[in-house]
Amino acid sequence: MTKQLSPVIPWSVPIAVADIPETGRRFDLVPDAVTRDTIAKVTGVAALPRLEAGFDLTRYGNDGLHVVGRVSATIGQTCVVTLEPIQNEVDETIDLVFMPQPVLAAEKENPEQTRASHADDVDVDVDDAPEVLRDGVVDLGAIAVEFLMLGTDPYPRKPGAVFDAPPAGDPASHPFAALAALKKGEGSND
Repeated sequence: MTKQLSPVIPWSVPIAVADIPETGRRFDLVPDAVTRDTIAKVTGVAALPRLEAGFDLTRYGNDGLHVVGRVSATIGQTCVVTLEPIQNEVDETIDLVFMPQPVLAAEKENPEQTRASHADDVDVDVDDAPEVLRDGVVDLGAIAVEFLMLGTDPYPRKPGAVFDAPPAGDPASHPFAALAALKKGEGSND
């Protein structure tokens, strides 16, 4: 998760690692209309009529957490070509491992031993660095908002919309025409 959320977290659903049984736990989350409006403002979309997030949380070692899930949403945006309102769908999968800071520090010192101690716990790509678990809590709302942002097209385009560039016009009228003429004049003096 390299993209940072804004300082305002519009949707917070904190879950403590200690509250997750060894068998795991499922969370299906749907924010209310007021929360969706706040999320829309923070994420820069025109509207957020639907947002759903489903998470399966399982323990990862003694103190870590493996979060697998999906965020899906319907978002209202403005077409960058026609400037008309459009709706887009977002569907993002989530697969994250959270570890406490001391465990991450130990992994940096001795990565093979740390990976071996977690090898039987969960099948996770060892090249992906775990996220930092802060105070033994994972915020599922913040994760959902972050993945919503990652799945949002920053340049939404209405289907079939094509940008037609305006005609180039007279080359002598562009802002650098005078500079080009000066440069051309310098070359003839040599």
